[in-house]
Amino acid sequence: MKKLFIGILILILGIAVGYTVGYDRGWKSAVHDIFKFDEQNHQTNPNLKDISIQFNQLVTSPLTVTGEAKGTWFFEATFPIKLTDWDGRVLAESFATAKSDWMTEDFVPFEATFDFEVPEYVENGSLVLQKSNPSGLPENYDAVEIPVKFK
Repeated sequence: MKKLFIGILILILGIAVGYTVGYDRGWKSAVHDIFKFDEQNHQTNPNLKDISIQFNQLVTSPLTVTGEAKGTWFFEATFPIKLTDWDGRVLAESFATAKSDWMTEDFVPFEATFDFEVPEYVENGSLVLQKSNPSGLPENYDAVEIPVKFK
């Protein structure tokens, strides 16, 4: 029985060490690539700029988000945007709308406004800006997740 306990303990320690080493050597960059943030928590997605919501900003309803996105992020002059709680439950969804001609590869100003109920059970959430992907193909997927705080 004692050997079994020691074996399980060694297995758990091995998994923890392997995860830590793997995260530092590659998984970490994969996670950061998905959410497009660097070590200082600044947005680094080259397809978006001047987003009005900053990392860990306090947000209230109604929430208006502005910025600029490359025209390739839009389909029919919009792209999806949503606000989620810490567990990923969607609190509000809308579309960012192009404020000028979106049929370009240059940056296009956008705006989105939506109302939401402030969750009573959690203080943190995320604003997710998602590239329009009418094809549904995974290689065309791109998104930015900006952590936010609720008042």
